[in-house]
Amino acid sequence: MEIIRGAHNIGAQHKGCVATIGNFDGVHHGHQMMLSHVIAKAEELGVPSLLITFEPLPREYFQRGELPPRLTRFREKITLLKRTKLDRVLCIPFNEVLSKMSAEDVVDDFLIDRLGVQYFVVGDDFRFGNGAAGDYALLHRKGQEHGFGVSAMGTLTFADDRVSSSRIREVLAAGDFPLAEQLLGYPYFIMGRVVYGRQLGRQLGVPTANIRLQRYRAALEGVYAVRVSGLEREYTGIANIGIRPTVEGKEPLLEVHLFDFSGDVYGQLLTVTFCFKLREEQKFDGLEALKTQIHSDLLEARAWFTDNPAEQIRGGE
Repeated sequence: MEIIRGAHNIGAQHKGCVATIGNFDGVHHGHQMMLSHVIAKAEELGVPSLLITFEPLPREYFQRGELPPRLTRFREKITLLKRTKLDRVLCIPFNEVLSKMSAEDVVDDFLIDRLGVQYFVVGDDFRFGNGAAGDYALLHRKGQEHGFGVSAMGTLTFADDRVSSSRIREVLAAGDFPLAEQLLGYPYFIMGRVVYGRQLGRQLGVPTANIRLQRYRAALEGVYAVRVSGLEREYTGIANIGIRPTVEGKEPLLEVHLFDFSGDVYGQLLTVTFCFKLREEQKFDGLEALKTQIHSDLLEARAWFTDNPAEQIRGGE
């Protein structure tokens, strides 16, 4: 799968494709259904399939201050998209210039002039352009004028409700990982490289692998039983996602303790798959109270994996 970073990297070789556009946060079952339609249409027409997406996500650009939760960062989104037969991903920086482009200019500049789209697939509620003025009707009219086809995909439903990124965020926040997996099509995970931390876990007798979440707000907060892949084999363990209020942490961090592991993991790219929520993150009176709770969490997580042995042998993401 080819990744095109920025509109300035669109070349003559990229003209002619079947495309769709959107955040695709989570690449859930609804997104996968749309991508299957794009890929099938591209194969029918004998041209590449293309997804147009954005970094940051438009809502992150417009919503200053506290960011909304994100299901997948760019690395995770690309990992999931690579599991499909999608040919290309065009990632466009969402900035002031793009936010002010009219819907007509978006179609003329990107879809027609730069990409030479032959067929375009959108969701039934898709809106785009300055003021969200663009819709299916505009795309259909432009398609008739310039010779490309357009179709709108209906919303996928599950258990009498639509499959959407916002619904999955709510399900994850509630700790319902089996339902989240049904909506996503895969067990929920977070990826990242291990960085140096403050060594507090080691001081508490529970060394952790620390993964920064950068400026993104994760869809999860709290303490979880997890599976971790990316090393010589898969491990089980516990993870905390949050700001660590007991030690006056400021930056959101994913901290992972691996059961029955000793070694150096700095710089390793890990995939942390969430299995069971143990508790919410909370502020303790001091390090001793925190240490006592962490050891209780360790026992509870180990007991959970003992009661759910299939979770210990599932393949990593």
